[in-house]
Amino acid sequence: MRANQIPRSPDSIWLTEASQSTFPKLEQDLEVDVAIIGAGTTGVTAAYLLSQAGLGVALIEANHVLHGTTGYTTAKISSQHGALYHKLIKQAGEEKARLYYEANENALNFIRELVEKENIDAELETKDAFIYATSESYVEKIKNEADAYQQLGIKGILEEGDVGLPFDVLKSLRLPNQAQFHPVKFFGGLVPSILKNGGQIYEGTRIETVKGKRNPTAITTDGYTIKSKHCIVSSHFPLNDKTGLYFTRLHAQRSYCLAVEPKSDLPDGMSLNIEPNGTSLRSATGPSGEPLLLIGGAGHTAGKIEDSSFQSYEQLKQFGEKWFGVEDIPYRWSSQDLITLDSIPYIGQNVAGEDHIYVATGFGKWGMTNGVAAALLIRDLILDQDNQYTTLYDPLRTKLKKTSIASFVQENTDVTKEFVKGKVQKRDKELEDLENNKGAVIKYNGKQTGAYKDEQGNAHLLNITCTHMGCTLNWNDAERSWDCPCHGGRFSYTGEVLEGLPTKPLDRVK
Repeated sequence: MRANQIPRSPDSIWLTEASQSTFPKLEQDLEVDVAIIGAGTTGVTAAYLLSQAGLGVALIEANHVLHGTTGYTTAKISSQHGALYHKLIKQAGEEKARLYYEANENALNFIRELVEKENIDAELETKDAFIYATSESYVEKIKNEADAYQQLGIKGILEEGDVGLPFDVLKSLRLPNQAQFHPVKFFGGLVPSILKNGGQIYEGTRIETVKGKRNPTAITTDGYTIKSKHCIVSSHFPLNDKTGLYFTRLHAQRSYCLAVEPKSDLPDGMSLNIEPNGTSLRSATGPSGEPLLLIGGAGHTAGKIEDSSFQSYEQLKQFGEKWFGVEDIPYRWSSQDLITLDSIPYIGQNVAGEDHIYVATGFGKWGMTNGVAAALLIRDLILDQDNQYTTLYDPLRTKLKKTSIASFVQENTDVTKEFVKGKVQKRDKELEDLENNKGAVIKYNGKQTGAYKDEQGNAHLLNITCTHMGCTLNWNDAERSWDCPCHGGRFSYTGEVLEGLPTKPLDRVK
């Protein structure tokens, strides 16, 4: 393989061997003050905060700690979330837009404080963040966002011309004093404190359901129970979703990232093109100290892959070659983000009547700050302390603007279309037509079957009906997984649950 080719297998720069720890699988019943389901940004931060407050916590992870979206991010720590504030003012009002900014700024400052307090080598760097437009039709959107900044008292800088990128920019909006870091080193740096304060951490432990209102009990797929006074569901997509119906209020988006060694100098700052298919850029440092450029974007609705998901990586590579030159591509990865109807995350009480079960989900593509804000808010709810952001993030909020209602209708119409499409679509490919290291939906013994042939030619055959709500899965060739186009659940080619709402694996076909 040539040096500047896209790696055959996904691998995140943040998940090198040096940054990984391992923890045991839960093989006994537990009773704790707080059970935390999901060991990502919110789960780890909440475990840190609550153990610091003297509560007994158990942090439960289905896979590996920090190996979810937190380990597959671009790790920008910023309150500039695309061109969001103009939209928030229109949909939620000026007060809530200002609170959203403050909550994320507070999270950014909290991260800075923890780096100092816990002496974490998180590669934290202060950077300006900026959004920009390269075509005339999106200049107005930048101007509108600048007006929103002025209305909210956000100290942004509207600029024209050169912003340090190798192509022409018509208009940009800069937000100074933001940051970037190594997310696994930072959140992993909180783990020693959790353990020191008596916290327990378990990996490879999938929770099937949570029962009980005042004293929640989490039940693992192996039948063990975790009884608690409070339960935090920070598992990306919430559990018990048939009560909260979050799958009807969340849109799953898959995005891609390349870490490249550029031939030219790295751009300064963290940038984002607000146009469709626009790219995200930031610098990073490789394991051997080499300067890398992270190029992100090329997203699509999770599970909806028309041809090959490698096309998204190719799109990013072409951008890198055109504007920076590409010496090498040591890493590539993708991640899944959940977007709410009104672009404000759902953080707080899970459903009405379940006062002691909390949820944190729908961070959009900005989980570093929203995820930490979630942990801070839920900490205060559990400790019965006031928090000014409770109403802003309340998952039970019901007043939706027309645009949010339209999003709700469109999302669920799309789900219905995908469900029907998967059931009626004809599949003519046979198993013998499948090449090694390829996957596809085939006709096998007269039935629609998911098939993947590994490099040795061994066939892995599955019933590709999603175990969440029965949608037909699609093959993701770049990640070698079966992905659900309805609600974003993902399975390995051997049938194990990778992420999302499903708790049960796929059935194998013999």
